Amino acid sequence: MLGSLPSFARLVTELSKLPGIGGKTATRLAFHLLRRPHEEVEALATALLEMKQNLSFCRRCFNISEGEYCRICRDTGRDETSICVVQEPQDLIAIERSLGYRGRYHVLQGALSPLDGIGPQDLKIPQLLARLKDEKIVEVVLATSFTIEGEATALYLALLIKGAGIRVTRPAHGIPLGSDLEYIDSATVQLALDSRREL
Repeated sequence: MLGSLPSFARLVTELSKLPGIGGKTATRLAFHLLRRPHEEVEALATALLEMKQNLSFCRRCFNISEGEYCRICRDTGRDETSICVVQEPQDLIAIERSLGYRGRYHVLQGALSPLDGIGPQDLKIPQLLARLKDEKIVEVVLATSFTIEGEATALYLALLIKGAGIRVTRPAHGIPLGSDLEYIDSATVQLALDSRREL
């Protein structure tokens, strides 16, 4: 039936490419958008286009940014001697919400996953190592997710960094094993950062 409605079928196809959206949910969303006023759908389309035109990744830490450098990298009040390494920008946002960390960040843009063909060369690991050489870093907080991939990434980075004489820590208490940082409440994230331990 959708084949006879090419515009609708195309929308369902594009929506189903989003993470966590299957065919049924994509169809439901397409019907929802069809029922909405023209102005609302146009506002959504404009927001999507503006995001693609205005947002990119920070040249220094790979957080999302509306300019060459993100707001955190431009903030001169941050602790320049500490870098918190996270997998994704949404993990950085979760840590910032906790108000428990005032240093710099480095976003890996993923985690090591040999089964999915993701190795060190596919992440922002070389850029992190370059920062550790160029900047006066005393501590690296490895705040990757507490999943198998996140733990493997943290251990791999700890082995690389420890040889440079830099203190390597990992958030400890409060974050359940197998969870992603973006879904953890702010108080729990702050507790985990306050009680981080050396690897």
